[in-house]
Formats: sequence, structure tokens, C-alpha cells
Amino acid sequence: MSRLVSWARDIALTFGAPGLALVAALDSSFLPLPGVTDLLLIVLVTRRPQIMLPAAAFAVLGSVVGCLAMYAVGRKGGDVLVGRRFSGDRIERATAALKRHGVMAVLIPSLLPPPAPFKIFVLLAGVIGIPISRFTAAIAIGRAARYLALGMITVRYGSRAQTYLAERGGVVSLVTVGVLVIGFLVYLQWSKARGRKSR
Repeated sequence: MSRLVSWARDIALTFGAPGLALVAALDSSFLPLPGVTDLLLIVLVTRRPQIMLPAAAFAVLGSVVGCLAMYAVGRKGGDVLVGRRFSGDRIERATAALKRHGVMAVLIPSLLPPPAPFKIFVLLAGVIGIPISRFTAAIAIGRAARYLALGMITVRYGSRAQTYLAERGGVVSLVTVGVLVIGFLVYLQWSKARGRKSR
């Protein structure tokens, strides 16, 4: 594991934002690199604050690509893989959440830092057939909110960002989730009102 983390660090530090995209793609697919993308984003932005936006954008792009790979596996018989990797109780709870809340059950975990469960929702989204356009949008929105917030905190606090997140990361995540949920509810109400007017 330490070799894999060292390799990921070297890739990101050598190639900058594009290297971070590769690490994010691997982290969001089948390689276990919990928290590495976040840490490398902090390192890159601490060294060069002016690349915060492209670094966050590349991290989002890489994460979306990795999640789409997991989603594709889920679509092509991933229920067997899910059964091997996760316990029955977790599968039942995650499946129920996806069926009840749809893309919100993917978007919210995509915002949260490890060890919050995420990959099980990505795989099951493919298994139960959530539309790929909605799935992609949920991952992109969730990861963009997460990495932009992380980038802004790093610009503000520099090398102390990791300490700040260790102390207040939970609060930051909850606030970000709350803002997105409120925005989503407002959008739903607006869509309903628009639909009624069109009729």
C-alpha cells in the first residue's frame, strides 16, 4: 500500500494537475487510495495556489472517469462483484437508499471524505440502472463541490489546510451537503412549477 501511495504522489508531483487526474481516476475506480487525492490536491495547491482551479477541475475529471468505469462494471453483471466486496447488510441499505433517493444517494457520498462509503453506491448505481447522464452529473457536482471547497481552504490556510480539515472537516462536509441538498430541493420545486405552467 505504501508503494502505491508513493507512486501516486510521484505521479501528481511530476505531472501536476494531469497527474492528479490519473490518481483521482484510479482512486475512484478499483484501487484503494483513500484520501490520497485530497492530500495531493492540498500539496499541489500549497506549492502553487494559482493552479487551484485547474487542479480541482482535473481531480473532478479523473474522479468522474474512475466512477464511470465502476458504473460500467455494475451495468455488466456487477452484482456478483458487489456481493464479493461488500456485506449483505451494506448492499441492502445502499440499494434501498438508491431506489428511494436516486442520484442524491450518489451525490451526497461523493462529497464526503473517507471513510464514508462511496464505491458501493457507484457500483450499485450501475447494477440498478440509474441513467448514466444523471449519474455522471451527480458525481461531477459532488466532486466539484468537494474539491473546490478543499482547494479554497488550501489557498486560505496553505500547509495548515490538512490540520484545519482534520479538526473541522466534518463541519465543512455537512455545510456543503446542506447547501447542495437545499439547491436540489429548490430546483425540484422550480421544475414542478415550470411543468404546471407549461400545461
